[in-house]
Amino acid sequence: MVNTQPISRRAFVTAAAGAAAFTIVPRHVLGGPGDVPPSEKLNIAGIGVGGQGATDLLAVSSENIVALCDVDRRQAAETFKKHPGARRYSDFRVMLEKEGKNIDAVVVATPDHTHAVASMMAIKMGKHVFCEKPLTHSMDEARRIAGAAREAGVATQMGNQGHSGEGIRLICEWIWDGAIGPVREVHAWSTHPVWPQGLTRPAETPPVPDTLDWDWWLGPAPWRPYHPSYLPMFWRAWWDFGTGGLGDMGCHNLDPVFWALKLGAPETVEASCSIFVPTVTWDKTFNTESYPQASIVRYTFGARGDMPPLELTWYDGGLMPERPDELEDGRHMGDKLGGVIFVGEKGKLTCGSYGNNPRLIPESRMRDYRRPERSIPRSMGHHAEWVAACKGDKPAGSNFDYAGPLTEMVLLGNIAVRMSLELQEKGLKLAYDGPNMRITNLPEANKYLRRDYRAGWIL
Repeated sequence: MVNTQPISRRAFVTAAAGAAAFTIVPRHVLGGPGDVPPSEKLNIAGIGVGGQGATDLLAVSSENIVALCDVDRRQAAETFKKHPGARRYSDFRVMLEKEGKNIDAVVVATPDHTHAVASMMAIKMGKHVFCEKPLTHSMDEARRIAGAAREAGVATQMGNQGHSGEGIRLICEWIWDGAIGPVREVHAWSTHPVWPQGLTRPAETPPVPDTLDWDWWLGPAPWRPYHPSYLPMFWRAWWDFGTGGLGDMGCHNLDPVFWALKLGAPETVEASCSIFVPTVTWDKTFNTESYPQASIVRYTFGARGDMPPLELTWYDGGLMPERPDELEDGRHMGDKLGGVIFVGEKGKLTCGSYGNNPRLIPESRMRDYRRPERSIPRSMGHHAEWVAACKGDKPAGSNFDYAGPLTEMVLLGNIAVRMSLELQEKGLKLAYDGPNMRITNLPEANKYLRRDYRAGWIL
């Protein structure tokens, strides 16, 4: 069943009011251990349910999956089959308007450019939200979504699953224990993108597949004709839709750096990147359509409490930091998706992507290190802790108050990538005023902090 009726303002307000009145009541309020009240399980809707969305829904399948929305019926076909009782939609706005009273929580796993508009509508209706990473497509969206969730009092979680892992907790505990001393330098990298980048806009205009609602897939993004270069696999490459290799993996691989070193907004950021030669012009339009094939992004942070200033360098597209002398021959740096090297005054710590498998190097340091007692509670699981938060438990670890600032930091690096030629020409680093979300020394870069939405779309 595909519903396509337009939303009236009155219907939206009525649905929102009804949703705000509906809450999940924990088991201990309504009865003893043997009592399972009707509200024990969440009623969850999925927005973007093929690909990663299917994985997210599987992780919350202990709850009631009551509605599913996807603009690509072929991509979502398997998920539709797994949840035959869930009502189906192509437009999430219609789904939320029609199903508002029946939905407690929403899982958003669309392409990046639709994260904010889908999440915000759900939040304004009082729904709990799990949103895939990066939280949003623009920095302004990240701050506004985090603020709206805080004001609404809903339970949230971003899909950077490593945040709930053991590795990231060990990294925090070891660094806070002084295992490598004060950290002034970090190198992080990803093997992504694993899709083509550095592209020009396709000239062909093939017909739209009859299983795809192309206008709804575009959502708030600028209009452009359908082309298979955009979906289902390659939308991450395009400025209008994705956030490149940094946006794809930064919220994973930079997460342990952000948490362990208590980061916030950087003071400066600069970038150098590859250039796709056929599109190079000296009016700086070489990267207006697609992200470059490879990038290096350098952030600087001021002192934070007893932690010294920090320089953080990101590498993607096959670029990597120098191999540490302390890493023994035959041992790999990171893993197949990337990694991190923390450089302390007393030693070095490395890990793979998502904060996995942290080790002091050389291995002899690891063997001799007396680990501290655990100081960070362990997670019941990334999706499970969000479900528990929806039912009144403590906030999930990567709730939007945490995920919003992390996303802002990541996306500021993409602005430096976009302005890299001009920064090089002027001999500048972007100087950033975090509290006011403002680039202070290159005013023309501020337009990339926000997005213009296509007519008919609002945040």
